[in-house]
Amino acid sequence: MLFRPQYTAPLLATLGLLVGSAAHAQVPIATATAGDSLSLEATVRSVLDANPAINALQEEVNQAQSRLEESRTYLRPVVEGTVSYTRIDPVVKIPLGDATFQLAPANNYDGHVTARYTVLDFGRANAAIEAARSRTLTAADQINVTRRDLAFAAAQSYYSILFAREAIRVQDAQIASLRQHQREMEKRVQGGVSTNFDVTTTQVRIAQAQDRKIDLQNQLRNQEIQLARLLHRPESEVVPVRGRFEYNPQAVDVAAALAKGAENRPEVKLAKDAEATAAAQLRVAEVGNKPTLNLVAQAGGKNGYIVPNLERVRFNTVAGAQLNIPIYDGDRNRYQRAEAQSAIKGAQSRTQDTQEQVRADVLQAVNNMQSSTARYDNSEVQITQATDALTRAQARYRYGVGSNLDVLDAETQLAQSRLSRLQAIYNYTLGQYQLRRATGEQIW
Repeated sequence: MLFRPQYTAPLLATLGLLVGSAAHAQVPIATATAGDSLSLEATVRSVLDANPAINALQEEVNQAQSRLEESRTYLRPVVEGTVSYTRIDPVVKIPLGDATFQLAPANNYDGHVTARYTVLDFGRANAAIEAARSRTLTAADQINVTRRDLAFAAAQSYYSILFAREAIRVQDAQIASLRQHQREMEKRVQGGVSTNFDVTTTQVRIAQAQDRKIDLQNQLRNQEIQLARLLHRPESEVVPVRGRFEYNPQAVDVAAALAKGAENRPEVKLAKDAEATAAAQLRVAEVGNKPTLNLVAQAGGKNGYIVPNLERVRFNTVAGAQLNIPIYDGDRNRYQRAEAQSAIKGAQSRTQDTQEQVRADVLQAVNNMQSSTARYDNSEVQITQATDALTRAQARYRYGVGSNLDVLDAETQLAQSRLSRLQAIYNYTLGQYQLRRATGEQIW
């Protein structure tokens, strides 16, 4: 299924503004050329570099990696040294004729090195390693989600600033035209061919246009504050951005977009990570009550040997094996397995829900682009009609067969049509980014 936007006019030659646009094939990124103003690419990069949430998530990845390395240590031997001193008082002494036989010294010294190694654990260590590895992947994928959200928030703020600026320019053009018309009215009043009512009516329209400009200026300032927050700059600092809207409609293969979203969306990867983690945790629970076989070796020196001298420190060694067999744990392991199985089912349900959300996001983005394309085509027709109507209304008024109200209405309709076209381009551009977000495409 293909969506092929149709359009009826070339790029906004009449809007004439700004420089730069989006990334990739649909909306190309402009390169910085002057001052410290930001193109879209520079805006996104600056937001990602400035945001501390990325650093916090990176530290979580580092922690998960450290836990993974820690779990791997269970496959390695453990070596430790021990030094001890023990005072025994009184000591046991046995009289044998003229001599006394002492069983142990009063001062006991012992120093040794012990090595322990788990020979067999029926997969307990490996299960713990897989669980830790899965959590590490989850932490890394969470960074991609956050970077994605920040990048698209930066792009939306960037284009909102461009839209507000151009809308203000359109409004300024309307105000300038109305003021020119007011001057003509004043001359006609002086010539006695018009009344002050026409001048007053024109002034009212100018005031209304200025009100709309004030609203747009407020919208622009709010977007600048939002971008400053994303960049972690003072709200009072105006972030200079530069670029222009380019209406570049593209054919969209909906089936391919759905498949791409199901494969590349970071939320899908996170959901699958959760499934893998739950499965690994079940494996940990399944082998949690298995026996373990450990080898122990010890070497060192101690006193207390009866012959020939109790006080002499002698070299000694110890070697052994230890088999631990769990017999009864109060059903703790059974409940652990039940919990892990429930977590797997929950993760599978979340994966299904995420995939359905991806599908909805793709279809909504395509619908928004279709709607914006239709609105752009309609606005082109409206601009042509409104321009012709204004020319005719001005001519009729100039020759005394039309009213001032006809001219004012035509001026308003032309400005509204231009704003409608600008809004359509803005919505289509955001729709492109919504589609790229929905399909898991990176823009940074």
